Amino acid sequence: MNPALFVSVSIALAQWLNYPARDIPRLPDGKPNLSARAPKHNLTGTWMGPRGTLGPGGPPRYVTFLAADLPEGSVPVKPSTRTLIRERVDRFGRDNPFSRCLPAGLPMAWMQPAPTKIVQNPGLTIVLYETRGAYRQIFTDGRALPTDPNPSWLGYSVGHWDDDDFVVESTGFNDKTWLDGIGYPHGKRLRLTERLHRRDFGHLDLQVTIDDDEFYERPWTIRVTLELTPDTELLEDVCLENERDAPHMVSK
Repeated sequence: MNPALFVSVSIALAQWLNYPARDIPRLPDGKPNLSARAPKHNLTGTWMGPRGTLGPGGPPRYVTFLAADLPEGSVPVKPSTRTLIRERVDRFGRDNPFSRCLPAGLPMAWMQPAPTKIVQNPGLTIVLYETRGAYRQIFTDGRALPTDPNPSWLGYSVGHWDDDDFVVESTGFNDKTWLDGIGYPHGKRLRLTERLHRRDFGHLDLQVTIDDDEFYERPWTIRVTLELTPDTELLEDVCLENERDAPHMVSK
């Protein structure tokens, strides 16, 4: 399959530029010192999604193909899953819900080459994705995941600290999103485990383990890195704005 074929929506980076943030370690020239020591148990900040393309000038790397960094054939897909992915490839990804202005879902929301803001409060961490204006609530007040949730686009999440890793467990997803543009699927039994590790002031390592026994033989894991963009803010991203064909794009 050729991942470069799957560019569903071009992404414009709409940011509030050049507004100096406070409490940022800086170099003598005033630029943020991204290699400074990371604050303890603090992920608050605006982070740019993982960079990189599939080939020179190609589409965003992980939005298009989530497993781009894994050895070929290492994703433990079931035979029926392989058939489904092939069907989606043969249709050039045109059934991708993201291309019809529906939410990106997880983990694709992290993979956009666009800003994401993390805000930590006692008992609750909020994640704001600029792409599609999506948000998540990650509860850190000790509650358990719901046992019979109403399925949702971004699921239900609880988190805790494991040494210097912020560990997030999520369930309760609907089955209306793809994991990437290629067409890797998931179902309602999807369970995600995310580990976020701030290795220094400006770099956030994200590890995501995908566990869905409907489509995969066993859990599998991807790793990416986000970079701090401290002197900018999120702006609105409304996919259907100025879209004349909007009635035809909404899923029924």
